[in-house]
Amino acid sequence: MEKYKIVPVPTRILTHHDDICDAILEYAKDKIGPNDVVCTAESVVAITQGRAMRCEEFHPGPLAKVLSHLFPAKGSISSWYSMQSLIDAEGGARVLWAVICGFAAKCVGVSGTFYRMAGKQARLIDDVTGTMPPYDKHIVYGPAEPEKVAEAITKACGCYGAAIADVNDLKRSAVLGWSKGVDPDKVAEILIDNPFGNGSEKTPICIIKDYHKV
Repeated sequence: MEKYKIVPVPTRILTHHDDICDAILEYAKDKIGPNDVVCTAESVVAITQGRAMRCEEFHPGPLAKVLSHLFPAKGSISSWYSMQSLIDAEGGARVLWAVICGFAAKCVGVSGTFYRMAGKQARLIDDVTGTMPPYDKHIVYGPAEPEKVAEAITKACGCYGAAIADVNDLKRSAVLGWSKGVDPDKVAEILIDNPFGNGSEKTPICIIKDYHKV
């Protein structure tokens, strides 16, 4: 694949008091060119949308307490609180049915069924310690309307395009929202080595330089 220069953008810790477009302009305006794609970590977009909640705001019921034990301890929905957050978002009946179908599918060697059936938040929820302080004490839902956010970033920054990405250090890369003209699979591959730093690095924004060749 063609190599692209990626510029990480350091910021302060962004919170629910921030607007993601304003934050990008504050820290990256002079770094963004008209042929660039601005990429933002999905958890930070969600935080600026107010989609981070403390554990005590959830009230785990019996279903959450039982189902959470069926998932690996390091998984994002393995705690009572994160499972309850999923049930609140997608509905208890849907989550339970996804668990049943997922178990049946695994018995015949098919994986990933639960996450395909349980709703998009099953793949996007970040449990506590999954994000940067002070939000390491919060459960963070996936961002709302990521494609609209990407279009808003593009318009605000005057760049070729924008993408909201979910990337980690385990070579998992997915683009959740993208603006017109951006190939989400291509951007996911460009970001596969995770140029974001959502912890002490505080670089939740990065710029793919000269993505659009003229």
